Amino acid sequence: MTEKPRTTPHEPRPVAHTKVTREDWLNVARDILISDGVDSVKVLTIGNRLEVSRSSFYWYFKSRQDLLNQLLAEWERTNTGIMVAHCRMPAKTITAAVNNFFRCIVDPDGFNHQLDFAVREWARRDGKVRRVIDRSDTARHAAIAEMFTHHGYDPAEADIRARVLYYQQLGYYALELAETLEERLTRVAGYLYCFTGVHPSAEEVEEFTRFALSFADPTPERSLS
Repeated sequence: MTEKPRTTPHEPRPVAHTKVTREDWLNVARDILISDGVDSVKVLTIGNRLEVSRSSFYWYFKSRQDLLNQLLAEWERTNTGIMVAHCRMPAKTITAAVNNFFRCIVDPDGFNHQLDFAVREWARRDGKVRRVIDRSDTARHAAIAEMFTHHGYDPAEADIRARVLYYQQLGYYALELAETLEERLTRVAGYLYCFTGVHPSAEEVEEFTRFALSFADPTPERSLS
């Protein structure tokens, strides 16, 4: 039986800060990382944005480095985890499987390319982060390659097709192409054929198009890239 910690009448019990949560600290830290880089992710800066004192921070994190470690772990869990999960979604055909991959790109709650590139920039100056990036890239590529082998592709061919698909998607973000969602959707059938060597069915293209347009902003056109 574990003995409960003792307190004295003059020793207040720690109470969680009710105004902000751990997720609030991480969300603001992520926003600052994306907009200003890792050097600007500071406890005081985040606290000012949340309008809380630094004492709130230490309820959830041991130090700034602990915050950065948790931020990096959250990025790996979400961006990499989401992409891997989509590659493993059930699909009757390889073109439907690639559409599942595309779904995590289109969904606003899916793959966050701005965060991905912010972490990659961070990795330029931090070997530990570089190793996490390398591990994530390896996991993503493996999941995409497995998606192809699951649908009958030779492992060597699956490896190449996975590289083309993954690097092409990262290239869209790196080039910051100003392409609207509607414009890119006109190329879905062509992309699917290019990536798989198989012509998709009209139903597969229509289903993905409906899914993508469900996230479209009716006011300004939303860019898929």
